[in-house]
Amino acid sequence: MTTILVTGGAGFIGANFVRFLLANRPDCRVINADVLTYSGNLENLTSIESDPRYRFVKADICDAAAMEPLVEEADAVVHMAAESHVDRSILDSEPFIRTNVLGTQVMLDVVRKAPGKPRRFLYVSTDEVYGSLPLEDKSLLFTEETPITANSPYAASKASGDLLVGAYHHTFGMDTVTTRCSNNFGPYQFPEKVIPLFVANLIEGKKVPLYGDGLNVRDWLHVDDHCEAILTVLEKGTAGEVYNVGGNNERSNIELTHSILGLMGFGEEMIEPVKDRLGHDRRYAIDATKIARELGWHPTRSAWPGALAETVRWYQDNTEWWQRVRTGAYRDYYEQQYGRAASA
Repeated sequence: MTTILVTGGAGFIGANFVRFLLANRPDCRVINADVLTYSGNLENLTSIESDPRYRFVKADICDAAAMEPLVEEADAVVHMAAESHVDRSILDSEPFIRTNVLGTQVMLDVVRKAPGKPRRFLYVSTDEVYGSLPLEDKSLLFTEETPITANSPYAASKASGDLLVGAYHHTFGMDTVTTRCSNNFGPYQFPEKVIPLFVANLIEGKKVPLYGDGLNVRDWLHVDDHCEAILTVLEKGTAGEVYNVGGNNERSNIELTHSILGLMGFGEEMIEPVKDRLGHDRRYAIDATKIARELGWHPTRSAWPGALAETVRWYQDNTEWWQRVRTGAYRDYYEQQYGRAASA
């Protein structure tokens, strides 16, 4: 069996990828290494935690000694562990530098020095490393050749990881591949992000906060499409290459807001304009031609209104899940399930 080490596998994209991998590759084992910061939620993985092909290990990617034995077991590493919320990076960038830069460097060195066979290292990055596109020219898209121009502390930390991955391929000949994705949506997303935040607020009778003029544009990618793309690049991607992953699904924030309000039966009276985010990028738009042409992947689950309606419905049907996240009760799950064994 092939063994894949996934870092950050208790987060939103990570947990969806772990489940996707086990469901679609029966000959695959998964080791999930996650330090369980605020956004790591093992309740996202209850459906597969008894699968004999799955193992969770609480470990910090910045701790080389903890990661070395896990890497030695693995045939490949999918490096997803990251601090990812732009607003938090504006308030305090230190955790982003530690996890996204130092953590990536540690993981690259551990994989590079691991004995035995060479291991593929897939780095999950973001379209935010490219900076911002103008609203007025819709023909402009991010390609893999677009210069890195990160504008937020979060984006800068991820861009630093991108550069390290490229440098380790060039300098040491490591088998690395990088994916740069657009905004993800779907089930199990931490409810500080816009779609689950808006749905949860409306269920609780609260208004939804809309930054600035609401004209900022994002390309929305369903997390299952993203998981499929990551697996495709892991298995078929060319070493040293970068692959953009997008949903072909550009929407302005005001359009997104109106869509959620409409799906939930509310009007504009539930919008609360708030001061714009510092340095708020105006538009992200992905050109995913390369991954389609070279690897045959294209999004099939991201199209609106269906995919958005399905996602909104998931948060409506799983209020207990996001309420436990909002109250912090979800963090008790590790101690309930793993604490006794960890202390034995």
